[in-house]
Amino acid sequence: MKSVCIICGGQSHEHEISLISASSILKNINRDKYDVSTVIIDKDGSFFVTKQTGDLSGGKWKDFSDLSKAIISPSKTIGNILKITGKNTFESIKVDAFFPVLHGENGEDGVMQGLLTLSGVAFVGGGTLNSASCMDKEVTHIRLEASGIKTAPYIVIKKDEFDLEEIDEKIKATVGYPAFAKPANAGSSIGVGKIPAKENLKEILDEAFLVDNKVLIEKCIVGSEVECAVMGNDEILAADFLGEIAPTAEFYDFDAKYADASTELFIPARISEALTKKVREIALKAYKALDCKGLSRVDFFVTGDGEIILNEINTLPGFTSISMYPKLFEASGISYSELIDKLISLASVK
Repeated sequence: MKSVCIICGGQSHEHEISLISASSILKNINRDKYDVSTVIIDKDGSFFVTKQTGDLSGGKWKDFSDLSKAIISPSKTIGNILKITGKNTFESIKVDAFFPVLHGENGEDGVMQGLLTLSGVAFVGGGTLNSASCMDKEVTHIRLEASGIKTAPYIVIKKDEFDLEEIDEKIKATVGYPAFAKPANAGSSIGVGKIPAKENLKEILDEAFLVDNKVLIEKCIVGSEVECAVMGNDEILAADFLGEIAPTAEFYDFDAKYADASTELFIPARISEALTKKVREIALKAYKALDCKGLSRVDFFVTGDGEIILNEINTLPGFTSISMYPKLFEASGISYSELIDKLISLASVK
């Protein structure tokens, strides 16, 4: 039986979403095939290990009877997980594959991938450079544009360069109003705000800078928001159908993603077969260009005149019961449990 360790939580603005994603995986993973343990990283950076299952959200995991402090070892010779059993004692737990289910900073940005690479254990998803490149929206723009893939016009603002008059001039010269401010290294639309005009600029940027010291201001693209699920290492495939997000809010913010039941998801997306084919082709091209491994969700805008603009690539997309990534593969005939199995089979040593 293969030993698999789910890693979740983390020191991230998306800590709670990670726990919900991990809870869904724990509920659906094939326990006849895998010996499953879970490493939960608390908000203060403490690591814990448990063999229990159940809902991890809202701190419920802290009541698990077998919960122990732990360390993921960077050593290839000591052990993969060190379960702390006493003041100066530990138990070494061997792991065949790690499955990071971490969203946001300190988990999706190459930090955890670097640790797992040092451990010498196979893990699901991309390596350090791929994860860091896709997490940093500026670097994503640069690498995609170098590969001939269209992205939205943008400018980059650093916190120590905060001059409203200069920023306003740059916006007018490059992206125009309205525009979107996005923390460079964050997901789930945390810290994202729409800037209708100069008068709103400081307020929106102040919110974004609470999340990251680097913020992108992008042109507001009007069009359908469509998403493509991709899976694989050397041989890659895109899900048969695209998903479309239709939020009733002004844009697809955090609440629209996780709290607003009025947001509609359409599978397949309401675009033509020709555009669907083209989006899938660009998703595969982007996946290769950024050296993705295991899984990614590639998000696009498709405008009314058929222009396709890549918005972002998520290397560890949401895995909750309402998340688009598993839903798209389910629509393609791969159940949630089968998808978990396939992703574990793609785990590799980086």
